[in-house]
Amino acid sequence: MTIQLKPIDQQVIVITGASSGIGLATAREAARRGAKVVLAARSGEALEEIARSIDGEALAVAADVSVRAEVERVAAQAIERFGRIDTWVNNAGAAIYGRLDEVSDDDSRDLFETTFWGVVYGSLVALQHLKSKGGAIINLGSEVSDAVAPLLGMYCAAKHAVKGFTDTLRIELEEVDKAPVAVTLIQPTAVDTPFPQHARNYMSQEAKLPTPQIQPEEVAQAILKAATMHTRAVKVGVMAKVNTAAFNLTPALADKLAAKQVDRQQYDEPPRDPAGALRTPSQATRDGAGRVRGSGGAVKH
Repeated sequence: MTIQLKPIDQQVIVITGASSGIGLATAREAARRGAKVVLAARSGEALEEIARSIDGEALAVAADVSVRAEVERVAAQAIERFGRIDTWVNNAGAAIYGRLDEVSDDDSRDLFETTFWGVVYGSLVALQHLKSKGGAIINLGSEVSDAVAPLLGMYCAAKHAVKGFTDTLRIELEEVDKAPVAVTLIQPTAVDTPFPQHARNYMSQEAKLPTPQIQPEEVAQAILKAATMHTRAVKVGVMAKVNTAAFNLTPALADKLAAKQVDRQQYDEPPRDPAGALRTPSQATRDGAGRVRGSGGAVKH
């Protein structure tokens, strides 16, 4: 079934996790291309600043995606301001660096509330507005939706869950219901953003992700292409394709190669902010698309 989607300049696009990184890059590019954008994140002050700086029509809505009522409020304000929703991008996520036997149950649950349940709530709330009129639901998975990375175990588990949810939702909508809603999973490799600095860190050293990294604008382009062209799933970056293929085709070898990444995920310095932004929003906005140049900061989304 071919699903017809609007050009970007005719769309109202909701983006969660829009205060930095991939979400911010996507919002800026969508607005530059003429879309009306709705920015959602916990960082209300940062969002307002971003909305004022965006070249186009932008609405900032402070919301915690782990709370369904707040996600519903994002949708309500989008409808009130712009009259409709055409694409909903579930980008918000959280991470924890640490061995699985060291991470507390409470921290693991908080990660899942944002990284998995935030995607679920966003998808189901968006569906209420898209199922009859059509549109796109775009969920941010990761190369670790298929592969895994040591020290990011709960994040990998959540991204596996995002893939399972997204694939099932796609089948139910596109194949069973024949609904005019495109459901896409975006799977980037490591991206140059400050996400490790926002993560909860159990390690004795400052967290980082290994090179190579791609730029958030590359992921934003993939997201906006999926908003206009019916696409099942997109792996962004060469390493996303390589790592996914390795875990699918030669899993025992992939395990050994992944184990070698442990030392490459740490700086030789103590953690700067071990608590990160797992429970409290970061109010800091970033230059560009929220990257931290020179620090090695990156996000696997």
